[in-house]
Amino acid sequence: RKAVMADLSDGFIAMPGGIGTMEEFFEVLSWAQLGIHNKPCALLNAGDYYRPLINFLDHAAAEDFLKPAHRSLLFVEAEPETLLDRIEAFIATHAAQRFDAAKT
Repeated sequence: RKAVMADLSDGFIAMPGGIGTMEEFFEVLSWAQLGIHNKPCALLNAGDYYRPLINFLDHAAAEDFLKPAHRSLLFVEAEPETLLDRIEAFIATHAAQRFDAAKT
């Protein structure tokens, strides 16, 4: 189900949500990191909902647990229009499918 969702999507936006939202969000973000897809990943940070998560990711990058290039895969904006503008301007920075997922 998730693979089909990813194949049919032009990008991914997580709106404020719970555990299921986080699970799906981190899966598509990790797929971008691995080169499985080459699509924008974003958080709609309405009401600063995702501030603790953003701080965590920034801290992980500062402590060298997350490469800056991988941190930059994520767009974060508070306003939907601004977020959509960034997604529309997205230019892929890596080639998708660095490995054959069927062989893993």
